[in-house]
Order: sequence, then structure tokens, then C-alpha cells
Amino acid sequence: MELYLIRHGIAEEHQPGLKDEERSLTTEGRQKTEKVAQRLVKLGLKFDLILTSPLVRAQQTAEILIAAGLSSQLETSDHLSFEGDINSWLKDWLEPRKYTQKNQIALVGHEPCLSSWAEILLWGEAKDRLLLKKAGMIGIKLPDDASPLGRSQMFWLTPPKYLL
Repeated sequence: MELYLIRHGIAEEHQPGLKDEERSLTTEGRQKTEKVAQRLVKLGLKFDLILTSPLVRAQQTAEILIAAGLSSQLETSDHLSFEGDINSWLKDWLEPRKYTQKNQIALVGHEPCLSSWAEILLWGEAKDRLLLKKAGMIGIKLPDDASPLGRSQMFWLTPPKYLL
């Protein structure tokens, strides 16, 4: 299976009285994310499902990807919030679904969670070596015969500037 880890677009700065989970994409964030989504469509990408964090900026990013035609399926998962844990996500969300090697799933979330998840899938532990820029993407191929932790393969790491 191919996982595409996508960080949300540029969001509002932290402000007094504005909860972090309510921060929206800025106008620039929407525009850049739309351009990235259009480029992904031109590259022929299509996701079987887009799974997003419940935080507003991630939801908005996922909706832009849906509107661009990258998928018709959208779900929300608390696993992709800041408290999310990859082991819980694998056990509680991914394993019961029995996806095949042909499936392509996009996960829309936050840093440093997505980079940590990628590193755990690649190397079995988070090493703080990868950095996923806003509206950037990491593609990881999961093995189909055993646990993906430390056994997956990265095939894509793109900052948004290369997709604009």
C-alpha cells in the first residue's frame, strides 16, 4: 500500500483567544494548497481515501484535495491529531481495513507527527531527520507481508515549492 503523508497548508498564527484546533488556512495557504492539489492531479495521483486530522486547517486542506478530484472519499481520524500514535493507528484503523498493495491512502495532518510517523515506518524509530513543509508530501510504500514499522520504503519527499 502507498501512504501519502500530507501536511496542512499555511494556517493562521497563534492568537490569544483562538484555540489551536480552530486555526484556519490563510488566503495564501489556500492558494498554495490548491496549486499543489492541481499539480498532483496533473501528475496522475488519485487516492482511494483521504484521512484527515480533525483540526480545522487539516480539514480545509483535505477538502481542497477532494475538490481538486484527488479522491471522492474523506474521513476524519483523531489518530492524526497531535496526540495521535502510529501504533494505535495501525492497530485500530489500518489493520482492520485490509487494504491491498494497490491502494493509495492520503493522511492529512501536522508536524512533527507526520515526519515522526514516516521515520518510524522507515527506520523503526523517530530520528528527527525528516521535515515536512506545509502543503508538502512524503510517499511511503508499506510492505504487505508483515508489520510496516522499520520495513517501509520512501518513494516521495517533496516540498510544496516543487509542486507549484
